[in-house]
Amino acid sequence: MTVRQEIGALVVDTRTNKLGRVMGRVGIYVQLRAPGGGREWDADPAHLRPANEAERRRATVMEGSLVRRVPS
Repeated sequence: MTVRQEIGALVVDTRTNKLGRVMGRVGIYVQLRAPGGGREWDADPAHLRPANEAERRRATVMEGSLVRRVPS
């Protein structure tokens, strides 16, 4: 399956069933980070699929929670 792997794209790593934003590429791997933050992980592009609507909404909530936690 061909998945949009541009920086910022929201995808699911089907090997780990984790939702992540594309942060970049290193060699053949795509680097992902969870929408709420955390450590990046490398994913095989062959095991990525686009996030569905429910997953995109969940990411929006996770990212919104992060913004509210950061003091201004």
